Amino acid sequence: MYSFMGGGLFCAWVGTILLVVATATDHWMQYRLSGSFAHQGLWRYCLGNKCHLQTESIAYWNATRAFMILSSLCATSGIIMGILAFAQQPAFTRLSRPFSAGILFFASTFFVLLALAIYTGVTVSFLGRRFGDWRFSWSYILGWVALLMTFFAGIFYMCAYRMHECRRLSAPR
Repeated sequence: MYSFMGGGLFCAWVGTILLVVATATDHWMQYRLSGSFAHQGLWRYCLGNKCHLQTESIAYWNATRAFMILSSLCATSGIIMGILAFAQQPAFTRLSRPFSAGILFFASTFFVLLALAIYTGVTVSFLGRRFGDWRFSWSYILGWVALLMTFFAGIFYMCAYRMHECRRLSAPR
């Protein structure tokens, strides 16, 4: 059980760090505009060496930002719950800490999947046509890696929960 929780905690730490870095950086998309290179993120865009804040309130950017922030919050809460799972003193008999941590990591995975799906859909269908020479960049890729890490953290914690439940149910009364 502890090995699953340890693996889950490792995946959770890496996933949360990647979520925060992906959300905060401005290299989600790179493109060429008027002969110079440009890149943009969720919060600002850069043309050449000069960066500007994204001041337009465009729905897909707002949705992507909100879901990435929600994903980061769920992952951070999952880490806290996962650390508390090592204490082995349940506050509630009906609420298992490894199960709760797993649910939080799956919620984080769901939110980052929504954010990346929205960003991908709009970028490919709208911005991809507007800019001929464009590509997704490393911040966007970090978001997908974070999705995998939070998903595996959820899997590890659910396995830890199942092991704990099997031991609890098979113990003599």
